Amino acid sequence: MDMLQAVSPSQFREQPWANGGGLTTELAAGPDRDHWQWRISLARIDTDGPFSVLPGVRRLLAPLDGSLELHFDDGERLHARRLQVMHFDGGRALACHSPDGPGRDFNLMLRDGVDGDLVVRPLLGSMVWLPRTDTRWFACMLSGQADVSVGDERLLLEAGHAAWIRPQTGTRVLVDGGGEIALVRLTLPEASTAS
Repeated sequence: MDMLQAVSPSQFREQPWANGGGLTTELAAGPDRDHWQWRISLARIDTDGPFSVLPGVRRLLAPLDGSLELHFDDGERLHARRLQVMHFDGGRALACHSPDGPGRDFNLMLRDGVDGDLVVRPLLGSMVWLPRTDTRWFACMLSGQADVSVGDERLLLEAGHAAWIRPQTGTRVLVDGGGEIALVRLTLPEASTAS
């Protein structure tokens, strides 16, 4: 199995929001796109308004173009600056407010016991890590470009493109470049495979 697999934008799926307030671009979901346990997406928020209520889903979300506020029905509010990740229960009713106007956010949704995390950050030079072999990583280049190396495999990741990283035991991951990158870590149940 290849440790690096490119994901072309032609594989992404766009869906307008039912309330007309934005557009979601699904980057990847699995193990089945229609009955997912994990889902990675970019959303374009055109107007303030409610989010879909998703019981049993853990959500991680990072605004990409400005700050974002989430207003929950029970009065709680979350505020995130650009690239800062918010964690919240998708089953709670809430509405979003974009103080800086329309913008995009990066989303990770998890359910059915799938563990994961999201990091959205500037990339200035090299980033190296030695991942656990029971994890899979999804890297999406938001701007700029980077060379991704895993063992002897290498891939140029340009803005708007993504890749799966599936390391083998003792294999280090090197990402070298400039711009902004979103990194999703997934620890999947044994029966799940990345799609």
